[in-house]
Amino acid sequence: MKKLLLAVLGLSLYFCTPAWAQRYKTAAGLRLGSEEVGLTVQQKILEKTTLEGLVTAAPREVTVTALAERHFPMLGQRFNYYLGGGVHAGNMKDYGAIYGFDGIAGIEYKINGLPFLLSGDIKPAFHLRHETWFNLGGAFSIRYVLVKEKPPGPMEIIKGIFGGGKNKKKK
Repeated sequence: MKKLLLAVLGLSLYFCTPAWAQRYKTAAGLRLGSEEVGLTVQQKILEKTTLEGLVTAAPREVTVTALAERHFPMLGQRFNYYLGGGVHAGNMKDYGAIYGFDGIAGIEYKINGLPFLLSGDIKPAFHLRHETWFNLGGAFSIRYVLVKEKPPGPMEIIKGIFGGGKNKKKK
């Protein structure tokens, strides 16, 4: 009976801890799309929020993009989806400066035991200055974890599950 109770408790800790969806603070790597290639850097700024910077090159343009992304856990602690938005600016051959707004939706997987993240996304771009007003891009990224996040201790896990740890004082 004790083993069954421990197994149930262990599984509930595994599946009920959304704060564990991301186990890194900083990751950087390559982004490969159908017509673009680039570099990506992701920095965790809040519990479930990252900032991502992209520098991409396509046959006729070079673009820099800044995105804020909110992560949501799926199927355990290493697999999540994310949604976000941001801005881009760059230069297009035979056109000049370009800029606009971006959205992003994707999935991300942190490989267990290895310092790598795999992700795939769809990134619609709305252009304010460009030859076209809209572009629907998508890409696959592989990032190396540069700075790991310290795993939570047993007390943080218990407090996270039962909602403790936030003492509010009334004045």
